[in-house]
Amino acid sequence: MSPLVVYYSYSGITRRLAEDIALITDGDLRELKPQKPYSFSYNTAVKEAREEIEKGYCPPLVQGTETIENAEVVFIGSPNWLKTFAPPVLSFLRTVDLSGKTIIPFCTHGGGGFGRMIEDYKKECKNSIIKDGIALKGDYSFDELKIWLDSNL
Repeated sequence: MSPLVVYYSYSGITRRLAEDIALITDGDLRELKPQKPYSFSYNTAVKEAREEIEKGYCPPLVQGTETIENAEVVFIGSPNWLKTFAPPVLSFLRTVDLSGKTIIPFCTHGGGGFGRMIEDYKKECKNSIIKDGIALKGDYSFDELKIWLDSNL
């Protein structure tokens, strides 16, 4: 059975990583889209995200919450925003039943790695198996990703 690759991407970097994971694993790709997109201005988007993260706000999604009952392995990806995943990922985690699924987190970052994302996944997905996952900077290589996936699946 093919894995599911779910992701939120603000600038396209996480999208590229998600697409590469789906290509290598022959996975099904699913993009999370919030009803209200974040600002095109990076500084404004950071302010918007900070407010949502601090409040634990789950933005409504217009795409990405379809049933996943047939997937056993779910890759979930996000940029590292303030040491955690972007609020649309929190919306996904609280909307979709991931019980019994194996979750493999992935993130893109500018130097902060996963931050506290793994702990946050464990908190939100108590009935799932959370793997270590992979955190990559935007300039990662396809071969680097393939080697990691080949040795961790």
